[in-house]
Amino acid sequence: MTGTVKTFDLGDGRTISLETGKLAKQADGSIVLTMGETMLLATVCAKKEPVAGSDFLPLSVDYQEKYASVGRFPGGFFKREARLSEYEILISRLVDRALRPLFPDDFHAEIQVLIYLISADKNILPDALAGLAASAAVTISDIPFNGPVSEVRVARVDGKFIVNPFKDEVEKADISIIVAGTLKDITMVEGEMKECSEADMLEALKIAHEAIKLQCNAQLELAAMIGAGKKREYSHETNEPELKEAMKNATYQKFYEVAKKGSNNKNERKEMFEAVRVEFLETLSEEDKTAKAGLLKKYFHDIEKEAIRECVLDVKKRLDGRKLDEIRPIWSEVNYLPTAHGSALFTRGETQSLTTVTLGSKRDEQIIDGAVFEGTNNFMLHYNFPAFSTGEVKPNRGTGRREVGHGNLAMRSLKQVLPSPDENPYTLRVVSDILESNGSSSMATVCAGSLALMDAGVKIRKPVSGIAMGLIMDEKGRYAVLSDILGDEDHLGDMDFKVTGTNDGITACQMDIKVDGLSYKVLEEALEQAKQGRLHILGEMEKTMSAPRADYKPFAPRIIKMTIAKEFIGAVIGPGGKIIQEMQRETGAVIVIEEVNNVGIIEIMSESKEALDAVVAKIKAITAVPEVGEIYTGKVKSIMPFGAFVEVMPGKDGLLHISEIEWRRLETMEGVLKEGDIIQVKLIDIDKKTGKMKLSRKVLLPRPQREEV
Repeated sequence: MTGTVKTFDLGDGRTISLETGKLAKQADGSIVLTMGETMLLATVCAKKEPVAGSDFLPLSVDYQEKYASVGRFPGGFFKREARLSEYEILISRLVDRALRPLFPDDFHAEIQVLIYLISADKNILPDALAGLAASAAVTISDIPFNGPVSEVRVARVDGKFIVNPFKDEVEKADISIIVAGTLKDITMVEGEMKECSEADMLEALKIAHEAIKLQCNAQLELAAMIGAGKKREYSHETNEPELKEAMKNATYQKFYEVAKKGSNNKNERKEMFEAVRVEFLETLSEEDKTAKAGLLKKYFHDIEKEAIRECVLDVKKRLDGRKLDEIRPIWSEVNYLPTAHGSALFTRGETQSLTTVTLGSKRDEQIIDGAVFEGTNNFMLHYNFPAFSTGEVKPNRGTGRREVGHGNLAMRSLKQVLPSPDENPYTLRVVSDILESNGSSSMATVCAGSLALMDAGVKIRKPVSGIAMGLIMDEKGRYAVLSDILGDEDHLGDMDFKVTGTNDGITACQMDIKVDGLSYKVLEEALEQAKQGRLHILGEMEKTMSAPRADYKPFAPRIIKMTIAKEFIGAVIGPGGKIIQEMQRETGAVIVIEEVNNVGIIEIMSESKEALDAVVAKIKAITAVPEVGEIYTGKVKSIMPFGAFVEVMPGKDGLLHISEIEWRRLETMEGVLKEGDIIQVKLIDIDKKTGKMKLSRKVLLPRPQREEV
């Protein structure tokens, strides 16, 4: 059986096909996307009735990679796909952010989007295809949707921009971003760069949008091919226009005045806005307060939002009294935690991050066991957002998707300036604990992380800072670009985007656009304003620390790397690991050895220089090559009738024949030497075929003179 298939060309001979009507036909919408040998199955289902009392869209998006798609078993004890990995969560977030704004505001039925990787071409990345598959599934369904939307990756390799590049091309790219958009507008951007300019980023966005238009049209053509078009009718909201009008007449101007007055204290602003709400509520009966609680909450939110937005556009002044491009006061401190390998406090306004850096060995690397990506990771950044940071009480339920996403953005930002593996032998873990939050804690994490890495003595190439920006725009075309947005400003704007970088360019970005018709001119202006803010923050950071410490902290572990010939790996490890375990037990050092490119790479880590020196000396002794003519101090290992075996180097024995012990002729070994004796011997020969060593002791002794006859 075959379904209905729409195939289109990416413009370079590669094709993508969208098929429906063959798999998962009971879902509201189902698509199989195929590119090369990569196949994604995307489904969408929506309930007919809304969640009781809901005033938001209960959308869930899950992307999952099936290990069978690459012919592998899942790792771990259970040997089955379980909770989503961080990589799968990040892709789920990308798709969610592309789809969510396009469902009608008054549609509140539960929607579930599932995307499975069911076949994987190892050189075709599925992450940039998941959004297209999911949008196509929604587009051909009867679920109300203002799409279609699609996502593409744009990478610059050797100066050339490529849409949906192969995996090996992405690894060489200096720009790699995933962009989502509709036929009219770009709606989402996420990616990393190696210090690119704002102009380069804009060029990448324009190239991405042309590819997105092609993919959106393909979805519409597929919908037409199967006769899809009519969307289900729904009525998920009960509104009272008269109540909203009355509330607006009574509260709008008061909300406007509170916004205009401004206060740099979050709680004070909250109390002033709350006073306006309480004043109106006192005019209502208890019965109306109870019966219309949901509508009252919704209308208060909408009216307050409208008043604040209008105030910003009118007077060019922010909720906390700042100018549009003004950055909140910044202070920072390094070496705050005396026992951490590196630490920093970064505070901007009412947002604060306490960030630590831990230096580890190769044993501390993260093992990546995904269907598409396998291997290890030696740079981790973890972001934690406890409830007390916003003065709230919430149960701890493990790491949330938001924490994964914010941590990934900060990790990408700092990754671009890390030293090369030759300069940095450590596995690095950066942890940002947000202690206060009122706007852009992820950007505070970037700043604190940069300072903490320098405090730890990690030779990052340049400091990195980050800034969160906002945009307010009305139907008349008036707009205001806001630098360093507050938490209160985050939800009332039409665009929020975060940009990180050094003095010389952008290292990462994240952007969500909620307004139609945003011109590249406005976007260019916003990026330029973000650059100035980013540079200002870098200047404030440099007052605390502008370059990495010359050395690591005294208690930080030191790592020495050694290279040995492949044939000596077994000798260093010893039978059953005996030799290497003994060295670790005697010195307390951590020793890791592996074969890379036919040589042995040894990593030795310890806080003690003496321990490092001791391990190096032992390994050099094991791997040393005996030389004919050299004199060695050896230990007698065993006595034989024909001589003694003497250990001249660890694990290397030579034969001291009975004729080479003394100048006088010995008839027996009895009483001459015993096991354990330490003697000096000279290596006089090595058998070229067997490698056996011949030793002499007598050549080191004075030769007796012959008696004259």
